[in-house]
Amino acid sequence: MNLLEVENLVVRHGAVTALHGISLHVAEGEIVSLIGANGAGKSTLMLSIAGIYVPAAGEIRFQGEVIGGRPAHLIARSGLSLVPEGRHIFPRLTVAENLGLGARARDLSRLPFLLSLFPILEQRRHSPGGLLSGGEQQMLAIARALISRPKLLLLDEPSLGLAPLVTTQIFASLKQLNQQEGLSILLVEQNATKALALADRGIVLATGKIRLEGPASELIRREEVRTAYLG
Repeated sequence: MNLLEVENLVVRHGAVTALHGISLHVAEGEIVSLIGANGAGKSTLMLSIAGIYVPAAGEIRFQGEVIGGRPAHLIARSGLSLVPEGRHIFPRLTVAENLGLGARARDLSRLPFLLSLFPILEQRRHSPGGLLSGGEQQMLAIARALISRPKLLLLDEPSLGLAPLVTTQIFASLKQLNQQEGLSILLVEQNATKALALADRGIVLATGKIRLEGPASELIRREEVRTAYLG
């Protein structure tokens, strides 16, 4: 069963069309990675699904219900969480306070599991978010998105600016969440090798259109993908 369905999505920024009729889906329990050059429309797509941008045309459905054009906070309450590019934690609030803001109705029952998933956050629990390292802030942003128990996690460039070891730790945690809890993930990632290694399926975006899609294990072997995105 498809958890997320996007059909013929068109998004414009003023006179500029950023997405030209995008169609894709994410099935329950699936990890899908979006790769593409800067300016391909990856972040625009993620922000449109999360309700930050209002589509000019097309349809976005989550769990069978149309969510395109709904306010972002209502989409979040329906079980879809976004970890935006740049993390956007609250730097003056502590780790615990940041996590509390992500919880629905102040339900912190998920907190022990998340602190076990990212042990460094337990150690930094009373530290202001702004004093965390880049990797710690990314873990905090992911944990904040997960505390509300979403069915679908949108991740926009989670490895940006992070050391390779930290990136490996974060991707291992994402795989654990998918395998143990069936969490569905839609991932935008600059590190195409890691993105496709994590994913079940991959989608290549270019200038606001889908150019290639298919099983990640096949995409990673395609010459045009290796040349353009895998170095």
